[in-house]
Amino acid sequence: MGEEDSSVKLIGAWPSPYSYRVILALELKGIKYEYINENLHNKSETLLKYNPVHKKIPVLVHGGKPISESMIILEYIEEMWPEKYSLLPKDPYEKSIARFWIRLIEEKGTSSLFNFFYKSGEEHEIAKKELLEILKTTEKHSGIGDADKKFFGGENINAVDLAFSSLAVWLGAVEEVLGVKILEANEFPRFHEWTGRFKQVPVIKDNFPSFDELVGFFKGVKEQMAAPPK
Repeated sequence: MGEEDSSVKLIGAWPSPYSYRVILALELKGIKYEYINENLHNKSETLLKYNPVHKKIPVLVHGGKPISESMIILEYIEEMWPEKYSLLPKDPYEKSIARFWIRLIEEKGTSSLFNFFYKSGEEHEIAKKELLEILKTTEKHSGIGDADKKFFGGENINAVDLAFSSLAVWLGAVEEVLGVKILEANEFPRFHEWTGRFKQVPVIKDNFPSFDELVGFFKGVKEQMAAPPK
């Protein structure tokens, strides 16, 4: 945990990639926070109080005021503590580019990942196609892997890397459970190399769930889905 700020609380849930975006942003900034793990099958009065509209996690509570939606929370954190680790570029043009890539993954990325896992038949194939299109677009146009671009943020991780983290970590576990490979190293060498670099950064490595934990989680979900109704 980082610098003392007892007024910061994060309501999240394991193993939600949306929650981990915020966890990592707080850790990168060095902001100390209280983490409250939510049971999404039995939502608490605290969650319903702070996010009565969508009733979803994550919710950041700062000084008693709630902020919802992971990428909105990241922008809030960046603006609230601008003197600390930068999550977005200062240059207006570079910031607009960062927001473009965030919008891309927000519109289709994580939802396609979950549809790829949870859905079957045509919906599963649509989600697979969407994931492949995101990977192709990112591989070709983002510049990731260039000499001066180890991460989306250049030499350092920024909000775009955090937005794409579901494809760096969760996708591999989903592939393992389904027995289907999407992120092929020979098809997407730049993106594949980025995932390796991203997962080895100490803040990421120390705060993300392990691959085995995620595989175990998704296997358990599949077993529940296959079980006959009681």
